[in-house]
Amino acid sequence: MAPQITGFARRRITVADGVALNVAIGGSGSPVVLLHGFPQTHLMWRHVAADLAADHTVICPDLRGYGDSDKPADTDGQAYSKRTMAADVVALARALGHERFALAGHDRGALVAVRAGLDHPDVITHLAALDVLPTLDSWEVMQGRSAAVGFHLYLMAQPPGLPEAMIGGAADAFFGYFLDLWANDPNAIPADVRAAYLKASREAVPSIVADYRATATIDVEHDEADRRAGRKLAMPVTVLQQDWGAALGFDAAGRWRAWAENLEHRTVSCGHFMAEEAPAEVVKALRGLLAS
Repeated sequence: MAPQITGFARRRITVADGVALNVAIGGSGSPVVLLHGFPQTHLMWRHVAADLAADHTVICPDLRGYGDSDKPADTDGQAYSKRTMAADVVALARALGHERFALAGHDRGALVAVRAGLDHPDVITHLAALDVLPTLDSWEVMQGRSAAVGFHLYLMAQPPGLPEAMIGGAADAFFGYFLDLWANDPNAIPADVRAAYLKASREAVPSIVADYRATATIDVEHDEADRRAGRKLAMPVTVLQQDWGAALGFDAAGRWRAWAENLEHRTVSCGHFMAEEAPAEVVKALRGLLAS
C-alpha cells in the first residue's frame, strides 16, 4: 500500500473544468493549506500536517500535474502558470467551505503560494515559503557558473519535445538525482516514500516540465507586471531558506523584503527537504506565523 498521512482522509475535489485535485484532509480548526515541492507529492507534509492537525483543518493537495491530481495538456502555455495553479488552490479551499485560509508552500508549491498571495490578498491570511525565491528573483540571481545548480530550470524551459524525451528516458535517475542531492539527511525520505515520489514523477513528466516551462515564460511576465505596479504580499510572511544567498552571492532576505514588508526570514541548517528533515523546526515557524 502506498504511504499515507496518518489520520487524514483522501478526497478528489474538482477545482476547474476537467481538473480535480487529489487532497488529504485532517484535523479541525482554522484552515491551513500546504503545497508540496519537486519532485514530491502532498506526502512530503506528513509530519508537519499531523502536528498542525491538532489545532487546524489541514489541507494537503497534490498540485495539478503532480501525484494523483489531474494532469491537463498544456495547449496554450497557461495550464501550469502559477496563476492558474493558485486559482486551483483557492477553488479547492472554497469547495471545502473556507473563504479565507493560511497557505504554506515548499519549492514549487511556494511559487504557487506567492502567486496566490499576490492575486488573492483578501483570501490568504498568512503565507509561508520554504526554500525558494520568488520566480523573477530566481532567474535574476543565477549567473555564470553558479547557475549550474539550476540546470534543470534551463532544461525544462526549452520548447516542448526534447526535455520531455530526455527526462522520460531516464525518469528515475533524473528525479532521484534531486532527492539525493538536496537532502542533507537521506533517512528523512524512507524507501517507501522515495518510491512513491519516483513513481508519481515518472508518470507526470509532461506536466512537470510544463510547470517548469511556465516558470520561464508566463510566470515571469506576471511577476514583472506586479513589480512594475508595486504590488506586494499584504499578509504576514515567513520564509525558511537554506543559505543560498551566501553561496551564490545575493541577499535572500532583501530579495524577499522587496515583495513582503511584514516578513520573518530565517536561514536553516537542514537540507532542501526541510519539512521532512526538520519537521519540528517547520512546525514551530508555521505556528509562530499563524499566531501573528
